[in-house]
Amino acid sequence: MRYELYYWPQIQGRGEYVRLALEEAGAEYADVARQRGMGAMTRMMEARGTPPFAPPFLKAGKLVIGQTANILLYLGPRHGLAPKAEPGRLWLHQLQLTITDLVLEIHDTHHPLGPSLYYEDQRGPAKKRTAEFWKERVSKYLGYFERILESSSGSWIAGRRVSYVDLSLFQIVAGLRYAFPKRMEAFERGIPGLVDLHDRVAARPNIKAYLESDRRIPFNEEGIFRRYRELDV
Repeated sequence: MRYELYYWPQIQGRGEYVRLALEEAGAEYADVARQRGMGAMTRMMEARGTPPFAPPFLKAGKLVIGQTANILLYLGPRHGLAPKAEPGRLWLHQLQLTITDLVLEIHDTHHPLGPSLYYEDQRGPAKKRTAEFWKERVSKYLGYFERILESSSGSWIAGRRVSYVDLSLFQIVAGLRYAFPKRMEAFERGIPGLVDLHDRVAARPNIKAYLESDRRIPFNEEGIFRRYRELDV
């Protein structure tokens, strides 16, 4: 099957978690808005029936699947990135939903008053939100995943085989390194397992090729992970 991924063409964003899964699987897909323009994505969102609320969404045959975690729930067992048995699938889905919560909190470090305002209009609240994020939230989220990795029956988060959650955790570490290089340099000493997981994902042949290609959009100040010097102190 040749998939169609619909997401904003200029950022990694939430669509990147889906891209990583498709790339690791070696699946054939079109990154529609990048290849055909925004109009193709807009038309899908305005269609009658059961249109998605917002990107990312994936077209798989006649199915149109929205929401990052929901897309990965569909792709995982079909491409060896999740167990086929229901308990394992639901466990990974639960972890991915937790990552979704973390992604929202990361976004709110630079846009705590909402996405409709420019960052420059909320610098003060952003500084306060970022300080609280690093004091209270990062250790809870990444500490949780570090403990799960330590208790795993294999070298990956859910055992002996890489899963889409491992790919998503790679993106979290990579993104935080981009947005908060100083803070992450100190924090990483407490999450050696996740740092090692990041490195092992980056070295996987399909992911390595993807990261070195022009299909991987660079981090930038329009996406979820944004580098502002005044927040990285």
